[in-house]
Amino acid sequence: MIDKKRVLDEFFELVSIRCSTLAEREIGDLLTARLKELGAAEIHEDTAGEKLGGSCGNIIANFKGTITGVPTVMLTAHMDCVEPCANIKPVRKEGVIRSDGTTILGSDDKAGVVAILETLRCLKEHNIPHGDLQIVFTVAEEGGVNGSRCLDASLLRADFGYTLDTHGHPGIAVFKAPGKNQIEVRIHGKAAHAGIEPEAGKNAITAAGSVLTAVPQGRIDEETTCNVGKITGGTATNVVAEFCTVNFESRSRDKAKLDAITQRIVDAVNGAIAGTGCTVEIAVNKDYDPFELPKDALPIQYLHRAAGKLGLPVEILEEGGGSDANHFNTYGVPTTVLAVGMTDCHTKEESIREQDLYDAAELALAIVREVSEDA
Repeated sequence: MIDKKRVLDEFFELVSIRCSTLAEREIGDLLTARLKELGAAEIHEDTAGEKLGGSCGNIIANFKGTITGVPTVMLTAHMDCVEPCANIKPVRKEGVIRSDGTTILGSDDKAGVVAILETLRCLKEHNIPHGDLQIVFTVAEEGGVNGSRCLDASLLRADFGYTLDTHGHPGIAVFKAPGKNQIEVRIHGKAAHAGIEPEAGKNAITAAGSVLTAVPQGRIDEETTCNVGKITGGTATNVVAEFCTVNFESRSRDKAKLDAITQRIVDAVNGAIAGTGCTVEIAVNKDYDPFELPKDALPIQYLHRAAGKLGLPVEILEEGGGSDANHFNTYGVPTTVLAVGMTDCHTKEESIREQDLYDAAELALAIVREVSEDA
């Protein structure tokens, strides 16, 4: 049903457009134009870009169905990529697409974007009956899922949805994913000349060392992790460090466990700082809550039906990372995450099989058709 050449050409086109986080204006304008061409009844751009200091907001488009009496389906993908994403030159060899090795590829998440656009084209070109559809292209997904966090949820009207944005073969879906907290620890010491009177100072970096040996790190259990990911501090080697900032994250697919591991980190920091002569400020910020769908939730039921007709094996998995689906579920739209074939994401070794690119588009289209058959 899908046009493989068109899918491939559009994928090559979209990955070639630089779309750094908070600099999605060019790709946003292009996708808005394409949604108009494809017959969107309404297109909204919200104020997420302004809130985040970016150039573009989330794009929410509504397509009027040709039949009534079926649920409104939401299809989502994100526009931005991790760095380096300028001057991407996709290379196709033996059925696999990679970059030339100097950049990422951008299949995260242009594979999802292309699958959605091809679905809309096929529905229009072949006059395929369908219910109302809502398309959401988000900004600033990378680095914290911030675009969907700032999305104008009043614009959402779907009954359930699919976020096309995870690794693995099409047919894989995520029913459970963790929430995440960011913990920023700001340690304040006292500066002094390191060569003349070091004893007059209180070294914030040394205190940070005590913190690092005290806090839990790594895998806590099968669904809970925490990590220290960034340390900054001091001004010069001849100055006793007056400040140091340590950044942690905590994750769990269980909200109670997420709260508990976050509190363990906070308590460990406070305990480690005591007696160092330094003081500490701790800021805990929620990135997103965990979500869990019943394995017989409607979006998963329709996935089974559609994938079965295409001969694609279905796997319903728990995930270790977050996505826009975390926020969509919080907003009251039950949303699962669909695999689109991307591998080695966020690295210059990123790749995608051509067949997975095509299968992702076929599956998205098949899901919409399955919903329409219940009319």
